[in-house]
Amino acid sequence: MSGESLFLGPMPLSMKPYKGTRDFYPRDKKFLRFLAEKFSNILNLYGYLEYDGPMLESFDLYAAKTGQEIVETQLYHFEDRGGRKVAIRPEMTPTLARMVSAKIDELPKPIRWFSFPNLWRYERPQRGRLREHWQLNVDLLGGVNPQSEIEILSVAAELLKSLKALPFVELRVNSRAFVNFVFEKQLSLDAKQALVLEKLIDAKAKMSEVEYLGKLADLKLTDTVVEKVELYSRMGLEEALKVFACPEIEALSSVIQQINSQYGANLAVFDPTIMRGLDYYTGMVFEAFDKSPDNPRAMFGGGRYDNLVGLFHEKKQLSGVGFGMGDVVLSQFLETHGLMPDLGQDLDVYVAYQSDDFQSSAQKISIQLREKHFLSVVVSQEAQKIKSAFKSANRLDSTSVILLSEDEFSRNCFVWKNLSSGEQIELPIEGFLAQSSFKSALEKLKKS
Repeated sequence: MSGESLFLGPMPLSMKPYKGTRDFYPRDKKFLRFLAEKFSNILNLYGYLEYDGPMLESFDLYAAKTGQEIVETQLYHFEDRGGRKVAIRPEMTPTLARMVSAKIDELPKPIRWFSFPNLWRYERPQRGRLREHWQLNVDLLGGVNPQSEIEILSVAAELLKSLKALPFVELRVNSRAFVNFVFEKQLSLDAKQALVLEKLIDAKAKMSEVEYLGKLADLKLTDTVVEKVELYSRMGLEEALKVFACPEIEALSSVIQQINSQYGANLAVFDPTIMRGLDYYTGMVFEAFDKSPDNPRAMFGGGRYDNLVGLFHEKKQLSGVGFGMGDVVLSQFLETHGLMPDLGQDLDVYVAYQSDDFQSSAQKISIQLREKHFLSVVVSQEAQKIKSAFKSANRLDSTSVILLSEDEFSRNCFVWKNLSSGEQIELPIEGFLAQSSFKSALEKLKKS
């Protein structure tokens, strides 16, 4: 009886997608493809190569080093028919580390790779956060620091620049190595306490002051240590350099200075509260923040990880630095600032004919346009009147219309009209590609 009514028969299936996922209708998919092509073009200029991996990985891959919150509450996992514990990828970096480790002696160093996979996390859907999303991942492995850190921040800046987004973004930078120095060497916290405190500070913006202070009290730190933690959390770069002088903060300061010398004095700023929640970060970490009060949130982030490849090779280490940029937050950012791209029209040419006798000529014209000029062309599946032809062209979001009507066809001609400019020309059915008027109209079409 499940799913059925005694009187109405089978219940209709829901037309909604699974909660936290999206249907990509053609226009939505076109935007996603635009992002993928934009990312690929910029990253290729920097020598980054595209890779991909499987949607399913061993559960142990994430249990080994991914953040505890992800593994315990957000990971989609199941046991397959062979009794193996399998997980749907929540992030790409562990897969990257596994793939690099498998061919670590063969791959030329440094390794510059990127990918744009879809990822899954069981989270409460909210603005900017869904259960499934697409994420650009950019990683540089086996490079020399701080040059690698500077390069990865530069790549992030160039990607934002290509979207005209750079003036609206601030890169907030910190160092987990510096944090560990402060918490373990200056405040005498053990590694476990330091890690818990890092995660608490990282999550502070998402909780009330009362909740934060309560969790801070749970750590049972002395009043003096709590006071120093609060002092640390409010520090600027100059103060940090004076109070906690160490190689880690000096190296970070150098990275920030070089990025700002390239892209403007205010792009990169030191923020001691940036921690990044994933356990594998060991050095520089950063988050790109929208400066708009209408969307004050982190858009993407990343950092340095030195030990991830070592999980697969005890005797081989390969430092890495990278970041991930999700499509959901990015699209909301672009909408907030009026930066959504003009994706153009969906179709170049709609070919219509008034009589079935003209259908063969319509097909020949369309084949030549596709083969010689790579135009996207749709031919009507039945004879149409002029008014109907233009309605069909508009519904298909076509830039232009070719019409084979009684009058023109009797003279072995057709009409080609640019719907954007309103201009139209008459062309011969045979040999139209060689006409100068066709070439001129083609140029205008491609600019439309």
